[in-house]
Amino acid sequence: MRGWVKVAPFGDGLVGLVAQRTWWLRAPGGDWQSREVTEARAHSGTVVAALEGFGTPEAAATLKGREVAVPRSALPKARKGEVYHADLVGLDVVSSSGRSLGKVVAVDSFGAHPLMRLQGGEGDGDQAGRLVPFVEPILRSVDLKARRIEVDWEPEY
Repeated sequence: MRGWVKVAPFGDGLVGLVAQRTWWLRAPGGDWQSREVTEARAHSGTVVAALEGFGTPEAAATLKGREVAVPRSALPKARKGEVYHADLVGLDVVSSSGRSLGKVVAVDSFGAHPLMRLQGGEGDGDQAGRLVPFVEPILRSVDLKARRIEVDWEPEY
C-alpha cells in the first residue's frame, strides 16, 4: 500500500477512526493538525489509511510516532455497562479491601484483554507502577462520576 499509514488505535477506537474523514495528528510535544483521510479500513486490529498530501511511502513515514485523534462527538455513545478506555485515564484504582493501587495512566491492549497501567499506588516505592487486567472477574466496578475503579487485586500481586 503506497503511502498508507498504519495506526494502532487506543483501546477501542478502531470503529471511530475508520469512520472519520478528518483525523487530528500531533507529534510529541507539538500542536494538533488536521489531516483529511481519503481512504481507511480496519486490518488485523489496526487501521490502515491514506491521508491527503502523504501519497508516497516517504511522505507517510514522516508521520511515524504521531498521536491520532478524532473529536469525541464523532464516536458512538458508550452502551450501558461499557466505557471508552480513554475515559479511564486519571481514575483512581482501589482494591476490594480499599487499598490504593494508583491512578490509570494508560490502557494497553496487547492481546487477550486490556491492561490498565497504574502509577502512584500503595507499595509502589521506586517502581514504575503496575499493570492490572481490565477484565471480569478482576474488575468490580467503574464509577466515572466518582473517578474510581474497584478491582479484586492487591498491591502485593
